[in-house]
This record gives sequence, C-alpha cells and structure tokens, in this order.
Amino acid sequence: MSQNLHYQFINQPAQLQPLYAALDRCSEIALDTEADNLFRYRTQVCLLQIMACDEIYLVDLLADLTLAPLWERLSAKPLIMHGSDFDLRLLWELCEFKPHSIFDTMFAAQLLAIPRFGLAALLEQNFGVKLDKDHQKANWSQRPLDKAMLDYAAMDVYYLPRLRDILRDELTRLGRVEWMAQKCQWQIEVARDGFAEADENAWRIGGSEKLRGRGLSVLHALWYWRESWAEKINTPPFKVVGNEMLMRMVWAAEEGRPADEVLRINLGRRHDRLFPSLAEAVNQAYGTDPQTLPRRERRREFNPMTPDELARQDRIKADRDRLAQTLKLDPTLIATRSQLVLIARQPASIDDVLLPWQATLLKAEPSLRS
Repeated sequence: MSQNLHYQFINQPAQLQPLYAALDRCSEIALDTEADNLFRYRTQVCLLQIMACDEIYLVDLLADLTLAPLWERLSAKPLIMHGSDFDLRLLWELCEFKPHSIFDTMFAAQLLAIPRFGLAALLEQNFGVKLDKDHQKANWSQRPLDKAMLDYAAMDVYYLPRLRDILRDELTRLGRVEWMAQKCQWQIEVARDGFAEADENAWRIGGSEKLRGRGLSVLHALWYWRESWAEKINTPPFKVVGNEMLMRMVWAAEEGRPADEVLRINLGRRHDRLFPSLAEAVNQAYGTDPQTLPRRERRREFNPMTPDELARQDRIKADRDRLAQTLKLDPTLIATRSQLVLIARQPASIDDVLLPWQATLLKAEPSLRS
C-alpha cells in the first residue's frame, strides 16, 4: 500500500513554497518526527512528516533550510499526532515550537481502553495496514534516506486524520471528548519542560541500591567513563557498554575479585580501543573509598506520611480503582501513585494535582466527598 503513496521530500529551499501553500490552505495538519536517539549521544530531530490537505511533505531537518515560516504556520493550526510527548519535547528544544492545539491518537486510544495503542497496532486494527517495524530503529540521520524509509515516514501521517475521526467518534459516544482536550492541552504545556538533564545520582542505575562496598566505587567510575566516551564518539551510552555488562563488572568488584579479573570480563573486540581508559577507570575505582562518593541527599521537605494520611491514601486508591473498573480505564489515567500521595497529604490540592475531569471524578467518591 505504501508504494502507491505520493509525497514530496524537501531538502532544498526552492521546494518549500508548495508546502507553505498547502499549509495556508488546510484547516488541520497531521504531524510526526523521526529522530536519531539510537545513534547519537544527543538526540537530534532528523525528519518532519507533514500531511496537509491530503498532501504529504517530508522535510529534511538536517538540510540547510530556513524554517521560521514553517514553524509559524505549524503553530497556527490544530495538529493530529500520535504519542506526541517525545516529538513535542524535541521540537521545543529545537526551536521552542509550541502548537496551537493537538489531537493525540495515542491518548485517545488510552481513554477508550484500547489495549494495543501503538500506532502500528491501531493502523493494523482499523485499516489492515502493517508498518515495517524495522524502520522504528533506523538511523534517520543517515543521508541519503532510502525509499523504504521515506515510505515508512509518510505512512506515519497518512492515516492519522482517518484514525482521529474513528477515535473521536467513539470518544463522543462515551462523553470523553473534553477529557481528551484537557489531556492534550496538558501535554502541550509539559512539553515546554524539555528533557530532564542527568543529575548527580544518574550513575546509580538499576541494581545499584544493593551495593555497599567496592562495587559502588567501580560503578561510579565506569558510569562516568562510559558517558565520557559516549559523548566523545557521539553514540548512545548503551552502545559503549550496556548496563548488563556494566553490572557484571561491578558485581565482580563487589564480590572482592581483583581489578585484573574484573577487566578480563569479556567486553568484545569493539572495546579494544577503549580498554586502556577502562583499565585506568577500574584501577582508580579500586583506590576509592565508597564512603567518599556523593551521597543521595534527603529532600528537606520530605516527611513520612502519617497514619491518617496513609489510611486516606488507601481509601482514595480504592475509590480510584473502583472508578477505573467501572469506566474500563487504566487506573493511572485517573490518578498516578505519586498524585495519590499528594492528594492524601492535602486533599484540598486535588484541583492543582489533577486535570479537571480527573478531579471531578474523584471528588464525587466517598473518600473525598465534602
């Protein structure tokens, strides 16, 4: 089906005018992005897929293009997207792009309790279309992009308007259109936070909470060694050394094995170039007292929940779970665990913690009824 799909690949300034004309004519835009997060240390947006007035344009964001008029036009029209969180954060960090409004088909599917809410699953379910999942992990920063990749990119936006129509009709039937609007507006606002920077405790990866001795020093040294190399060769840290291999070395050190034995753990030929600095990091870690490593600071504002607050949290959670079952929703769509804690501590904060539709549902329940 994708071979009959027509689209324009734009990587020259002269090609932009037809796109701008289409954007000026249309009342809404289907939008998606492709990035290189599996191939670069710092993610960059590589391709922008746009469907406007039934015309598809694939804009090469790595080309030498002046795109201020494009962002201005995109921000003025309603957008249809799928799983917009990552895309909107990327675009905010790229050029502080903030859309006028969005309809996120993933959010819609979640609010309809559709179990498989990924785009590929929804397209197969509703249109019998099968996307080539291999391209989800493709290197979108490579140039030139081959036809199969461009076909895949175009398919990501081609069905979005029709998918939106199907999901919106069902949301209307269930009276959940306003829930959807509130969720999408919330997504637009939180996307302006961008991506969180790694903090001083980022090196404490999964499993590190069980370390007490030399393994902690080795983990600290290896994590920073890995970050340094990942940035230097511009690749994701997991492609330098994965967490599983990292923790094998760490646990060998924790168990008291000598440094040279830790270093003999098989890292594969691809790490020969890195071995001298790896050995230096491990040997340095063996001379570091784990008690001197940065400690997690307790949040000053943290206070354990009182028995009354814990009991209230249990009651609110029970009400939430009962509501979710009645509405056939994932309970976390009504309130997450962290939100339940905040509300249990200060019930009056519910309108600040939750979206209006979520708060309205919970405030009608016995645990919060005034």
